[in-house]
Amino acid sequence: MVRTQISLSADEYKAAKHEAARQGISLAEFLRRSLRSVLPVNDAAPWMRYAGMVESGDPESSRHIDDVVYGRKD
Repeated sequence: MVRTQISLSADEYKAAKHEAARQGISLAEFLRRSLRSVLPVNDAAPWMRYAGMVESGDPESSRHIDDVVYGRKD
């Protein structure tokens, strides 16, 4: 990961921080997701267009991805 610095107006910072908190993610993750939503898709990796589409709210979801994607088995 590359570290970078950006400048935001006070209102932009406050709104972004509020939305990140509402989603339960860090400001950095919120900004990364926002940036990915406007960048062109890498055609060399077509599966990447689906990255980030599943949001379970569970920070451990990668440990049980089948349950997230296909639903829990009763």
